Amino acid sequence: MTLTMTLVRHGRTHFNARRILQGRCDSPLTRDGRAGVRVTARHLASTPFTAAWASPSGRAVATAVELLRHHAEVPLRTDAGLLEYAFGIYEQRPERVLDEVVAWPDLVTDVLAGTHPGLPGGEPGVDFMDRTRDVFARIAQAHPDGHVLVVGHGLALGAYLATVDEVGLVPLPNASVSTVEVGADGTARITSLAVDVAGQGHVAARPMRTPTPVASVA
Repeated sequence: MTLTMTLVRHGRTHFNARRILQGRCDSPLTRDGRAGVRVTARHLASTPFTAAWASPSGRAVATAVELLRHHAEVPLRTDAGLLEYAFGIYEQRPERVLDEVVAWPDLVTDVLAGTHPGLPGGEPGVDFMDRTRDVFARIAQAHPDGHVLVVGHGLALGAYLATVDEVGLVPLPNASVSTVEVGADGTARITSLAVDVAGQGHVAARPMRTPTPVASVA
């Protein structure tokens, strides 16, 4: 038995376009963002999904609803474990404000390692990584085979992919598609990574100063 998980980052939002941090806060999809999601939806129209999960954030749910218009028989479920990393007091503030306090590559490296204590009012890295591993383990346990759609966020999906393989945190374009296969023994492997089927590019991506790529901001 093999489970295939198709991971899709939510469509571009107004905060993405303005380079404003959004973790637990939310903003609606832009017109261009919704159009990109519809391109991804058509790309995935023939994929035989047997289940669908999404972060409860509005931007993720709106993306999932668009994707499932081609799969009316598949119900959508949400799980708080798929929520984006919480940026605390830096939520809804320009990215440059956080950059003045801590370099993005340093923050992400420490979050992935589970050593970052968390931004003020935010989420410790160890808690974020634990819930990310837990939610994907629960999804895999609930669906030992079949094809599951998972709609989430740039940092959260990227963190899971980084636990599957030593790829670092890759930039995930809005509405991009990545695929993971999980075998009967629980072994997972990435079969496609950050495929920009909607041509959204890396408008919301955070560049690294090192060769290892990092995920885009939620």
